[in-house]
Amino acid sequence: MAQKTEVELTVQRTEDLAPRLRRVVLGGAAFEEYLAHHLDSTDTYVKLAFADGDDTVLRTYTVRWVDPEARELAIDFVTHGTEGLAGPWALSAQPGDTLRFRGPGGAYRPRPDADHHLFVGDESALPAIAASLAALEPGARATAFVEIDGPGHEVDLPSSGEVDVRWLHRDGATPGSTTLLDDAVRAWPWPEGRVQAFVHGESALLKSVRPYLLDGRVERADISVSAYWRRGETEEGFRAWKREQQDAVMRPGA
Repeated sequence: MAQKTEVELTVQRTEDLAPRLRRVVLGGAAFEEYLAHHLDSTDTYVKLAFADGDDTVLRTYTVRWVDPEARELAIDFVTHGTEGLAGPWALSAQPGDTLRFRGPGGAYRPRPDADHHLFVGDESALPAIAASLAALEPGARATAFVEIDGPGHEVDLPSSGEVDVRWLHRDGATPGSTTLLDDAVRAWPWPEGRVQAFVHGESALLKSVRPYLLDGRVERADISVSAYWRRGETEEGFRAWKREQQDAVMRPGA
């Protein structure tokens, strides 16, 4: 985690990228303070602060892009109507509204010496996948498996690399309840050479795609894998679950 800072930025504009994906562009007087701590990683994230009654709760989101010349950054929100805190805020956000956040953190960036880049994730990982594809050098080869609701939720993913994006449609299934990503990766003809993998999304990926990749296909140093959320859990419950997983790994004999 980079040196932490807390800033308050102002909404400049919003944009609907897909039926349940809204972009909020932020800027303002504190932008330079954020920029001083911004990371070169393509999975850079911040913790957004929202009021919940008398409490302040944090929600973790990826920074989709940063434009130093325009003095703006963008955060993409997956929305679920009135459910949650961050999504409803994004849906109602207007120019002039403010948002406080802490951070940044992040660690992943596509390696230029990898022979192939593999991206696996759902909507929660889409901003980081999009940022990573945009950072690929010309000629870099990549395959991205992205699980979404359906065809109407596909978005443009520009890249200078040679990218094969494979959209996997849930077609009404509950997010986090399918094996679409695991099935697709296991059916994929494995490429030659060194593969760098980015696997992020619902927690089931840790027990499905991760062990498959680490079974002689990808070196541990070449895989970035993390759960962004867990089906049926709030972010607070999800954080407690992640702490339990970390404690279990660190316990002697675990």
